[in-house]
Amino acid sequence: MIPRYIADFDLQALPRMKTDVAVVGAGIAGLYTALQTSEYADVVLISKKGLDDSNTRWAQGGIAAVTAKSDSPALHRQDTLIAGAGLCSYDAVEVLVHEGPDRLKELIAYGTEFDRDAEGQYELTQEGAHSKRRILHANGDATGAEIVRALSKRVMEQENIHVLEQHFAIDALTQDGECVGMIVQKPDGELFFLEAKATVLATGGAGQLYRYTTNPEIATADGIGIAYRAGARIKDVEFIQFHPTALYYPGAPRFLISEAVRGEGAILRNTNGDRFMDKYHPQKELAPRDIVARAIVAEMEQTKSSFVYLDITHESEELIKHRFPTIYNFCLQYGLNMVTDWIPVAPACHYIMGGVQTDLNGETTTSRLFACGEASCTGVHGANRLASNSLSEAVVFGHRIARRIKELTELPAIQPIRVVSKYRQTRTFNTREQRLKLQKLMLRHVSVKRDEKGLKKALAELERMELFYQYIAQDREAFEFLNLLNAAVLTTRASLLREESRGGHYRTDFPNKDDLLWRKHLIQTFDNAIQEECGQNDVE
Repeated sequence: MIPRYIADFDLQALPRMKTDVAVVGAGIAGLYTALQTSEYADVVLISKKGLDDSNTRWAQGGIAAVTAKSDSPALHRQDTLIAGAGLCSYDAVEVLVHEGPDRLKELIAYGTEFDRDAEGQYELTQEGAHSKRRILHANGDATGAEIVRALSKRVMEQENIHVLEQHFAIDALTQDGECVGMIVQKPDGELFFLEAKATVLATGGAGQLYRYTTNPEIATADGIGIAYRAGARIKDVEFIQFHPTALYYPGAPRFLISEAVRGEGAILRNTNGDRFMDKYHPQKELAPRDIVARAIVAEMEQTKSSFVYLDITHESEELIKHRFPTIYNFCLQYGLNMVTDWIPVAPACHYIMGGVQTDLNGETTTSRLFACGEASCTGVHGANRLASNSLSEAVVFGHRIARRIKELTELPAIQPIRVVSKYRQTRTFNTREQRLKLQKLMLRHVSVKRDEKGLKKALAELERMELFYQYIAQDREAFEFLNLLNAAVLTTRASLLREESRGGHYRTDFPNKDDLLWRKHLIQTFDNAIQEECGQNDVE
């Protein structure tokens, strides 16, 4: 059983720090929201590693926003809704496509330098399921790194943003249904209470649920765990996006080979050398990610191979090196030359469409607790995220969060609380071993393809692993594992309940989309209630 708090504490005995706004996470969502709120409030920004350690740093493709005269918010909306497979919130998508361009201008004002052509115009590329070239990028394929560089620099220049690196946010403290701050662990292991009028979870994704992922090691579903235990609603977590093209090569990590490579003309070939995407979708290599990922898995099964090839050798050396310098140089380290070699790739966990449910101002169902970026579920992505909408979502809703926090009243007096679990054992456990076990279990049974037998097996084993909540977690790795376990249980449970295939959720025993019974959301709460919600604004 998952406990309300995963660490014992006595609030009266803890050291206390006070701020207006606590922001947990140092990716684009956390950095941008911190900057926006710092215009009128004092902010504490918590980063469990350094400011340069986040999912955003590894984002390659770019950021989607309407900037070209040939494009329009209506087209961007249409592409987003089609990719979302009937579960996008129309209102949330409207917010994204109409407010995205202005937020992009703010990123530029904060110092982000996007790539320009010889005439000084911003270079635009196209990615899967986009009808227009609307993706801005930086340093070819290092967009995330450039955004983090610019925002981090600006954050460090603000006197009223206090950055706590190497600190871990363990749990949100709640009182009468309101979040009043965070229980935080210092680098030396000591706990303290960070009191805040508003708390923003910008903790990133959940890629470490799986053995193979494009995410860094820090993507451990912390926001989902914190929010769930604090009583917020967790929505649509069965929808996991597996990026179709992660590098698959002996000795190399599952490095992301950006969708933009296919946007610039790369084609997929099976190990027999045959191009195959025309058999699966009229958009071929630029079909939605879930379709491309399943097509690759199907080809791997047919050819009895563990990978397929991505071939861009027909494009010029100049284009490849200019447009994809990061990918080119990374592959070169392992003896692969994109100019002359086909690149072996396979799907890997990339993004979670679901997360902490929020309204259009980023507020969760727990008052004063907000979520932003991949940790959140705003309704923009539905069952399948459109490429490069994630960075846009982070800044659009980060701006709205800052505007909403400004309206909040002061905190009421905080009552003393002492948490001592009667079940807690004075034992520790091997977190690396258990984390690997969890990842293999998810990869085997809750991956690109799922079925009832495998999901039931996974859920039973995960529920047995809940005994680790009774052990004493002493360090960041242990707390991360407990958050991963929390998210794994919720994801597997929702995947078992949804008896259809839609977007990032595919059941081999229910291979078709069922709008009559399943055009709805699965919402889970800490009291173990599972709700089925038909959103009035969900659209095809």
